[in-house]
Amino acid sequence: MDAPPANTDNLNLPDFARPLMTAPAVDVAAITTDADNTPETLACRLRAHLQARAAQRSPITYHEAAIALRLSPPNTIHQVTQALEQLMAQDAAAERPFIAALVIGKSRGGLPAPGFFDCAARLGRFTGATAGPDARVFHAAQLDAVVALWAPRGDCRDSE
Repeated sequence: MDAPPANTDNLNLPDFARPLMTAPAVDVAAITTDADNTPETLACRLRAHLQARAAQRSPITYHEAAIALRLSPPNTIHQVTQALEQLMAQDAAAERPFIAALVIGKSRGGLPAPGFFDCAARLGRFTGATAGPDARVFHAAQLDAVVALWAPRGDCRDSE
C-alpha cells in the first residue's frame, strides 16, 4: 500500500509564514532523574540546601526537605531520612555538628524524628531517650552549633 502524500503546502512558504510548532516550557533545573536521586547525590543537594537554611536559623520539616529536593512519591520521606543519616555520618567523621538538626518532625514539638537520635547514638554522640529532656537539650545544642558554623558572620541577629 502506498503512503498518503505528505502535505507539502507549507514547504514552499518563507520561514516567517510557516505555522509555528509550540511546546510547553520546561524548567530544566526542576527535572531530576533516578540517577540524580542516589543517596550520595541527595545528601549533597540536601547539605547545600541546609547550609543555606542555617542562615535563616529556622528548621524545616521532612516534607519541606523532600520538596526542596524535588522528590516525588513513593518513599520521599524515606529518601530524605537516608540522606540525613548520610550527612550525620559525614558530620561525625569531620567532627562537625549535625546539620540534620535543621530538619524536624511536623508533630514532634520542634524535634527531629526518633531516627535522628538513634543515628546520633550509633555515631557515639547521644545517649538518652528519643523524646523528652535529653533529646531537647541535645537537639538545641546541635541546632545552635549548626547555626554558629554555617550562618554568615556579622549578622545583626548574632547580638541578640
